[in-house]
Amino acid sequence: MKIQVNDLQQFKQKALQWASKFDVCCCLDSNHFNDPYTKFDLLLAVVVKDQLTANTGSAFAELERFRAKHNDWLFGFLTYDLKNEVERLSSFNIDRLNFPDLYFFVPEHLIIVRNDEIEIISPDIEHILAEIDSQTPEQSSPTEIDLLTRFTRDEYISTVNKVKDHINRGDIYVTNFCQEFFAENSGITPLDTFLKLNAISPNPFSAFFKLNDKYSLSASPERFLAKRGNKLISQPIKGTSKRYDDPEEDDLSKQELRDHPKELQENVMIVDLVRNDLTKSAVAGTVQTEELFGIYSFNQVHQMISTVVCEKSKDISDVQAIKNTFPMGSMTGAPKISAMQLMEHYERIKRGVYSGAIGYFSPDGDFDFNVVIRTLLYNQTERYLSFQVGSAITFYADSEKEYEECLLKAKAILQALGLHGSFPHP
Repeated sequence: MKIQVNDLQQFKQKALQWASKFDVCCCLDSNHFNDPYTKFDLLLAVVVKDQLTANTGSAFAELERFRAKHNDWLFGFLTYDLKNEVERLSSFNIDRLNFPDLYFFVPEHLIIVRNDEIEIISPDIEHILAEIDSQTPEQSSPTEIDLLTRFTRDEYISTVNKVKDHINRGDIYVTNFCQEFFAENSGITPLDTFLKLNAISPNPFSAFFKLNDKYSLSASPERFLAKRGNKLISQPIKGTSKRYDDPEEDDLSKQELRDHPKELQENVMIVDLVRNDLTKSAVAGTVQTEELFGIYSFNQVHQMISTVVCEKSKDISDVQAIKNTFPMGSMTGAPKISAMQLMEHYERIKRGVYSGAIGYFSPDGDFDFNVVIRTLLYNQTERYLSFQVGSAITFYADSEKEYEECLLKAKAILQALGLHGSFPHP
């Protein structure tokens, strides 16, 4: 059933407020960014008809069977630590959030917003509309958040220099080194926090995912992998520069990003890695770089984004295509296995959902998954709040500038938490 509303933004907010009261829901919001591959303005999936919870070992095989069982909409996430199933790797860092390694569900109710038109797929549409209409804004009380970090500034800089030693020795060419910011005994209101984050930093792959007491509040600008017809699309981001209020300064920042040797080097290295990953799923000779070094502007930052595409081989299933490219090159490095091994050694906490992917499979055979970055993760029962930020380390990386880039990427989340210019302490 398709409906029209007078105030689409108000409807979206009320619908998400209604959805967040259930044990499981997923909202994927493109925030009106339109690239050639965006199909929906918003998808809101609510209530579980069937679900799959899996941990590393046989997760992709279980997802394959679950998808074969349901020629339907599926929503879910894959965590970074599924790398241990894709390759012969392991993870021994601590995990304070305790998300499952993989989770997908078939929704009972689905709201689709496309071209300002609303479609509701549900056995009880009138009741849902009445429930959504009855929602009133909920006031959340501000909470004191004592934000901590796993690395001091000096420790981060020292570790980046150790990583660069590996690059100088030829162990790796590029990697993504991540650090965690966290708060214990934290009582945030997840939906309110997400709405603030999405207002501050509206990005094309934003996501609100509730799984019982665990929340992902994502303002991601990056697509991991999508399928449109028989075409696979990956759009890695590598290269970041600051936004400025002054138009001249802002244009200069954009131009410096476009011309910066280090940013260009890290982007092309990851494009090569993604091209290699896609060949495992592609019809021979169809892997192409559709756009190289594209500069895109978001509220908080300018980003350098490339687009790599291919025609998917008929012998490769959709789940296998995802597995063949997972984890995404922009969050690993090159060579991929060596980079993941080194980061497991130098990082101090499991990445979990961070560096993983949130997205959907649709009944027409398409799928779309983001890269989980610029994302706040929260275990409500444990009252543990966490977000991680990373930076690409290459031969040309300046360790102090990489630390500043991490803080730039954390800025929107700090503002959403009411911390504004506050810097965490170890």
